[in-house]
Amino acid sequence: MNNHYHLVLRVDKDRAQAWSIDEVIGRWYHLYNGHPIVDRYLNGGELSKGALLKLESITQKLRNRLFDISWLMKNLNERIARAANKEENCKGRYWEGRYKSQALLDETAMLSCMIHVDLNPVRAGVSNNLAESDFTSIQERIRQVKIHPQVSQNKK
Repeated sequence: MNNHYHLVLRVDKDRAQAWSIDEVIGRWYHLYNGHPIVDRYLNGGELSKGALLKLESITQKLRNRLFDISWLMKNLNERIARAANKEENCKGRYWEGRYKSQALLDETAMLSCMIHVDLNPVRAGVSNNLAESDFTSIQERIRQVKIHPQVSQNKK
């Protein structure tokens, strides 16, 4: 779509809460810059009792951000807006408003949402059919059915 996008996300807070300090740091550093105390920890430097407490505090903050949809959307939208503004050689507000989210509380809601997302480019005339809908997850699901047709047949 040229003026919006859809994401269907699953937030697994319990799983994130079970991550070790090292896993939290690894995931964070894969996406963002770090913190001097965390860097010292990663380099095997000695940490005082106060620094260890600060490390725990920092990693809890990072852990919370890693499963926070608002944090994800802020960062994702900022990255997209900067790239688009650079491409268009302009400045200023890119998005019309704040993102919207809807909790999908059961499988029916999830399926309905995914159908809406998958059909969106076809309804908007951006593509002729689902197989031609670029940048959508339906293409991956179609590919999987072609690779493993017996799996989709067994589910019927």
